[in-house]
Amino acid sequence: MQNDGKERNGSNSQKLQLLKEKVGQYDDIANIAEIARRSFGNNAFDGILTMIGVLIGSMASGVKDPRVVIITGLTTSVAIMISGAWGAYLTEISERKKSLNELGRSTLTDLNGSLIDRASRFAALAVSLVDGLSPFLGAILVLIPFFFSSLFPDIYILYYSSLGAALLALFALGVWLGYVAEENLFIYGLKTLLAGVVSMLLGSLLGK
Repeated sequence: MQNDGKERNGSNSQKLQLLKEKVGQYDDIANIAEIARRSFGNNAFDGILTMIGVLIGSMASGVKDPRVVIITGLTTSVAIMISGAWGAYLTEISERKKSLNELGRSTLTDLNGSLIDRASRFAALAVSLVDGLSPFLGAILVLIPFFFSSLFPDIYILYYSSLGAALLALFALGVWLGYVAEENLFIYGLKTLLAGVVSMLLGSLLGK
């Protein structure tokens, strides 16, 4: 029995190693990591700013029921997740198919089903998942205080806590972008934080 367990564990580790090698090979061909990293930063930014708009709009409209804010936030989050994933997949797959066809014509080779083709399809799927999940997770992060509404009877505490979480998330995102760019982390954090402050100010002015 112990030998069977060891064989299964060994088989699983081998499968994981093969999967890791295959993903690494696809990344070398299709440049997945760089594109996904760029998509994550851009779309997480969009998700957080979108939720700031939802919060400011709800405050300006005098929404006092936390459930309304949660439902509005969740439906908006799901919409931008589907939009991001679906749009990114269709765009990526069409662009990569075009490049594959051009490469096939130039080399007089049918590349359908080739390693390049499989890498392109995997890249389109991976990038679309990042495109969809990053704004969704960013938006949900901002909404977290509202899930604890029973602990805070004053809804404005929830509003300000969520807006504070949004600013903190934007600053953290900026720090990460600064790390990727190997630039000043604090300056990058301030740049993304400023976008949130501007969104809040403009949203408040429009609400009035």
